[in-house]
Order: sequence, then structure tokens, then C-alpha cells
Amino acid sequence: MPYKTLNASMNKKAKHRVLVAGGAGFLGSHLCERLLRGGNTVICVDNFSTGRMENLHHLLRFDTFSFVRHDIVEPIDFAVDEIYNLACPASPLHYQADPVHTMMTSVLGALNLLELAAHYKARIFQASTSEIYGDPHVHPQPETYWGNVNSFGPRACYDEGKRSAETLFFSYHQQYGVDIRIGRIFNTYGPRMRADDGRVVSNFIVQALKGEDITVYGDGSQTRSFCYVDDLIEGFFRLMNSPTSIQTPVNIGNPGEFTVSQLAEQVIAMTGSSSKIVYRSLPVDDPHQRKPDITVAELTLGWTPTVALTEGLKATIAYFEHQLAPLSKELAIVA
Repeated sequence: MPYKTLNASMNKKAKHRVLVAGGAGFLGSHLCERLLRGGNTVICVDNFSTGRMENLHHLLRFDTFSFVRHDIVEPIDFAVDEIYNLACPASPLHYQADPVHTMMTSVLGALNLLELAAHYKARIFQASTSEIYGDPHVHPQPETYWGNVNSFGPRACYDEGKRSAETLFFSYHQQYGVDIRIGRIFNTYGPRMRADDGRVVSNFIVQALKGEDITVYGDGSQTRSFCYVDDLIEGFFRLMNSPTSIQTPVNIGNPGEFTVSQLAEQVIAMTGSSSKIVYRSLPVDDPHQRKPDITVAELTLGWTPTVALTEGLKATIAYFEHQLAPLSKELAIVA
């Protein structure tokens, strides 16, 4: 049921009527906020598989914001000008919990939203992923690299689901003329991540703040590139609103490359934690290197990330300190 009644007129003065699938999630809620502040009317759709209503509370004051609880595996019908598809669990912990539904969300969800875009002649954005590249043999990864993905591995439901979604997007553009935009997201972090997200930044920060051992999988030499959420949303916005028709995938990520051990050490230093680093076996098909080639985004969108890792970590740590504060009080009372 909607948390706010949908207005059929949807505010005629708004710039666009925009549907954001997965809008209650970490990235989706930031995107909804950016769109609302830009004068757009936003319909946020989410099934709460990983999204949370608390991410949307501050948006309910906007008359141009509406929320509908819905799983995009089932068709949906709203007359809109733009569609952003961010609906799918993005961390291995969550997408591996129900791999069949993850695949259905990626493929059937994309199909349903593409049908909606075709019907209303709406521009549609697909939040794709650097997982498209698998455990890459090319470094850094340009959009022209086809990837190295195991279709039978534990990550395949997400990796292959997103690859299939890209194929559907291209096919709808080619066959029906749908105006598509595809952004391949590299590791992203920032406020509103879940404490139980299972991804490396949130894991390390939460463990450090709790004084627990920081778990590094493998020997810690594997690399990642971390893009702060504000930079990523700016990339989304520029790609979606580019006056140049860009119908091929575009990498959106921060090319700064760090080892996982470097990240763990930096989190410990910035939190002043007494946590120790412990090492565990590397999960199956975990990428050894990950770094975007963002030449296309720089040249076609004029986009490059501006938030340094230290700056982004500072804001993210502050967010988790606030989130964990009630738990710390409860533990103190029990003790």
C-alpha cells in the first residue's frame, strides 16, 4: 500500500515525473532526494528486500514524493517521463540469500520497466555493475572489456542477471527505440548503508566501532576502487540528462585504487579502534582487482569523482557512529 496517496496530476509544475525502482535502498534514497531537490516528482517503488523506510522519512515532507511498496518482478503501471532501475540486492550476502529471486529481479524486473518505458516513451536508466567484468584479466576495466564471469558460481545470479539486463536494455533500444542509459557502478559507500550490508566498507567500519576483529578475506592484497555516494549520484544524473544520446554502458566509479588491507588500516586509524585484522579464506570468484577506466564518463559527461576516500570515510564513520549509538547505550545499561 502507498504511504502517501498518489496524485493523478503529480504536480504539473514539476520538471519530470520519475519512477525510482529500489528507491528505499542506500543509493535509491540518495537519488530520490537529488531528484526531489531538482524539482521533479518522484514515485519511489521498493519491496523492502534490502531497502528501509527510515531512508525515506525525510522525503515524506515533499508533496511531490510518493512511495509504493511493490516488487518489480510483477508489472507496474505509472505514467512517467523517466525511470531509474536500482532494484536488486547489491551485496553478496543479500543477493546470494535468494539467488533465484535475484535473477528474477534483474531480468523480469528490467523487462517490466522496459515495457513501461516503451509504453510511455520514457527515458530509462539501468543501474548495472562492475561485476559485469567478473574477476578481470584487463586492468583497469574499460567498457569495451567483455569480462571473465563464472556462470555457475555463487555470484552468478547477480553477475549474469545484470549482464542479461544490459542485453535486454540494448535489445529494447534496438528493436523498439527505447531511450536507454546504462551506468556500471563500481564499489560505492556512504551514509545509509546497512550495518549488515556485508560489503567491505560497512563491515570494516562497524567492526572497528564495536572493537571487534576486522575480517579480511584472502591476504588483503586484492584491490578495490571506492566511490562516495554523492559522486556516484552526480554521475547518474549527468548520464541520464546528457544532451548526447549515450546508448552504451558507462563506467561510474572512482579510479583511486586501494588494497583491502590498506582500507582496513585506514578505518582503524580513523576510528581510533583497538581492533585487530584477522584473515579468512577468500570467497569463490572474488575479484582480485577492480578499478574503473572512466575515460568515457570524463569525455562525454564531464564527470569525475571529487570526494577523496578519507573525506568519504569520515562522513560514513560518523553515520555509523550515530546508528550504533542506541546499541552502545543498551549494552552499557546491561553491563
